[in-house]
Amino acid sequence: MVPQQQKAPFKDILLACDRLAALNLAKQWQDTMTPTAAIDQLIVPVLEDIGQGWEQGSVALSQVYMASRICEEITTQLLPALSRKNTKQPAMAIALLNDYHSLGKTIVYSTLLASGHTLKDYGRMSTAELVQRVIADKLKIILISTLMLPSALHIAEVSKQLKGHDVHIIVGGAPFRFDPTLWQQVGAHAMGRTASDAITLINEFLGAKS
Repeated sequence: MVPQQQKAPFKDILLACDRLAALNLAKQWQDTMTPTAAIDQLIVPVLEDIGQGWEQGSVALSQVYMASRICEEITTQLLPALSRKNTKQPAMAIALLNDYHSLGKTIVYSTLLASGHTLKDYGRMSTAELVQRVIADKLKIILISTLMLPSALHIAEVSKQLKGHDVHIIVGGAPFRFDPTLWQQVGAHAMGRTASDAITLINEFLGAKS
């Protein structure tokens, strides 16, 4: 596990919106931990702490936004997209639903690309836009990322509208880690706690369909 003393300075830097200091700190992590460990054990927990601070009124929305943008840049630095074709896979995509904080989506997208999967990045979408796009693209897997609980609850409507379509819904983000039954409540088929979980869940889906 990443020592707690590494999280506090990183959180302070993000709240101060000090991009250069954050990037410099991230370079130091590369000498002591893998990119996946840095993301799963440091970046994600700290950003979740900041998101909770916003919900409790101790952190400004502008700070959440800037922290997310800085962490996106760090993630790209840690996990450059490596395009290795995987021909035996279904059509799939990843989306951010009704949320402005795209760090989680960026992490999962980069990790899947690096593992050899090919998928579309839908970016930020509303419920109606996402349903329409999934149907139009004839997706077999849709990964949905959220940071805030209200956004996560909208997945229930997506699940409802996609009933009857052969689409596997995988969800992830802070609300699902805080409430381990939430993914079932919103009608998803699976939930990933980390970026590496997304690879496992997709591979399990492929194995079940083969």
